[in-house]
Amino acid sequence: MSLFFFLLLWFSISQALPPPPRGFFLNCGSSTSTNLNEIDYKPDKGFVSVGNTTTINQKDLIPILSTLRYFPDKSSRKHCYNFPVAKNSKYLIRTTYYYGNFDGKNNPPVFDQIVGGTKWSVVNTSEDYAKGQSSYYEIIVSVPGTRLSVCLAKNAHTLSSSPFISALDVQSLEDTMYNSTDLGSYKLSLIARNSFGGDGEMISYPDDRYNRLWQPFSDPKLPTVTSRSSINPSDFWNIPPSKAFVEGFTASKGKPLELQWPPFPLPATKYYVALYFKDDRSPGPMSWRAFDVSVNGLSFLRNLNVSTNGVMVYSGQWPLSGQTQITLTPAKNAQVGPVINAGEVFQILPLGGFTNISDATAMEDLLESIKKPPVDWSGDPCLPRVNSWTGVTCSKEKITRVISLNLTNLGLSGTLSPSINKMTALKDLWLGKNSFTGPIPDLSSMTRLETLHLEDNQFTGAIPESLARLPHLRKLSIKNNKLKGTIPSVLLQKKGLTIQASPENMPRTNQTGQIKYTYFIKETFGHDSSTFAMFFYMTLLFPFNSWKTCISYVNVIEPPLNHSNTLNLDYRGLYHQA
Repeated sequence: MSLFFFLLLWFSISQALPPPPRGFFLNCGSSTSTNLNEIDYKPDKGFVSVGNTTTINQKDLIPILSTLRYFPDKSSRKHCYNFPVAKNSKYLIRTTYYYGNFDGKNNPPVFDQIVGGTKWSVVNTSEDYAKGQSSYYEIIVSVPGTRLSVCLAKNAHTLSSSPFISALDVQSLEDTMYNSTDLGSYKLSLIARNSFGGDGEMISYPDDRYNRLWQPFSDPKLPTVTSRSSINPSDFWNIPPSKAFVEGFTASKGKPLELQWPPFPLPATKYYVALYFKDDRSPGPMSWRAFDVSVNGLSFLRNLNVSTNGVMVYSGQWPLSGQTQITLTPAKNAQVGPVINAGEVFQILPLGGFTNISDATAMEDLLESIKKPPVDWSGDPCLPRVNSWTGVTCSKEKITRVISLNLTNLGLSGTLSPSINKMTALKDLWLGKNSFTGPIPDLSSMTRLETLHLEDNQFTGAIPESLARLPHLRKLSIKNNKLKGTIPSVLLQKKGLTIQASPENMPRTNQTGQIKYTYFIKETFGHDSSTFAMFFYMTLLFPFNSWKTCISYVNVIEPPLNHSNTLNLDYRGLYHQA
């Protein structure tokens, strides 16, 4: 949707103001607050940690369009704003864009916007910008947790340009509003919200206490009426502004009213449709209108009686495709024609899923404990899948789990948060070749863990015995750290486990004082040579502390029957020294 960018105020204020909308109102890219229609838009610093800012050098822009934040980092999978919110609460999110040729390319970028783990829509401001207008998008969501993310991401059409944003609103709504749609499974993306019959000012705060934007919609083919009384917004579930009922379309007595709205074709899917009606005459015993409502020839509601108190008619799942025609057919005995004052249409978006709360919390705690984390570590860790965090691999359930975390050689430092133990679906954890410090936390709840790479860091403290309680652990690499003591015996005795450790962490002896090893030098002998195979079979008895320059140790419990490289090995004694 579009707005004319040169309007300094959207309306004139001539009444006592209701309480300001509750939520967050951000003037993106700005270093100072600005007031627009008695709503304070604050700088976005503190809600986003990445991106660059710039100013649009153009006269007569409303304040929130004169600055923007853009995101040139091409390696990042998404760029997110994060907000603390009330759990299981409902919010209206509005993103506003004005390109202003900020990059000098005269070509507005095309990119995706994401809310939580769901791709919301494609942002394409080209048509609006060519008309000298800004663009805005709205969506209504319910947030299951206590954090809400709104993200921008490149797509196949972004090319060499950068996603950007001018303003961002996160507005709290009442639980009763738009409650016919299961917002635990769907989101409502705004298609159109109009007040009918007028061509004047757009309705917003303070007339709409929730700062929804009701754009005027006129049709020269339809007669209009002006109401002589007002309604009580609280009588309606969606709490529409009284001003939206002042004007409306009508038809002559006995004639149907036919309205093409929304005035553009829609993709074939299901929509939330809300229509608002009110008799425009003075209250009295005859102040009502009776008619049937149909949409694209299908009955929407029969025998609707509209009084001066107003009425809302809605459907939470109505199929639309292409052009939309609303027809109001008067009852046979109706003394006046039908009337319609306003309407809202939202596309119903299936929820894209979300990351398991425990996993998401653990990832956020890990993010807080790491210095200079990957720049796209923001928003939902797993979703959308093409925009998951760098190094994160997740399962494919609707409530997805983190199953692999590979942060090898990313230049990270900090500590390993104990909360990582909550990631009970994790199978592979690769943290090697970084600069992590502190102790290795308890990982005993990570019962699906198969691979644990902590090598080439600066971990300190003892090697946890609790690692032996991980039933599926097959590979443990802890070499080149600052760990104290030797590998616990319970870990050495764990069947099927391969361990890589530094010499100072290896045990000096076992209970017999000797360990049986096969001396394996892969680099010296070819994989297929008989010499290699014969050398591999040589089993030597040495006291462990006589080994000073060992490359690899393997305990052979069953020699091979041929010269292949397949061996039945007991990995309890495998160590690697770099």
